[in-house]
Amino acid sequence: MLNNSGVFDYINALGTSLDAAATRNDIINNNIANVNTPNYKRKDIRFETELKHAFARAGEDTVDARVKNLDLEALEPEIYTDYEELSYRYDGNNVSIQNELAILAKNQTKYNGMMTLLNQNFSQMMSVMK
Repeated sequence: MLNNSGVFDYINALGTSLDAAATRNDIINNNIANVNTPNYKRKDIRFETELKHAFARAGEDTVDARVKNLDLEALEPEIYTDYEELSYRYDGNNVSIQNELAILAKNQTKYNGMMTLLNQNFSQMMSVMK
């Protein structure tokens, strides 16, 4: 009964998104740790765009069908160097602590929201099983 509901499809998609958000948190913390490292260039992760493209490629009419057809194995978050040629500081570093803290707060909010959704899905499964 639960397997036909698609709840596992949503849980898997949320899990993949949570993993990407956790990776972004690690990258942001690394950027913050290197704020005073000469010539360090900030890093970020490309995931949301890849998820949108995968969602569009799923090619179905309903959200449930698209989530069911997502190829989560093919969603590989890509770590990249952001504004590699840009440096507004004399030491060649392009990390702004204020920017990193704002991005960290935004990412943490997304993570918490996805975790809430995941917990709600599990609660719904538990109530169905009772």
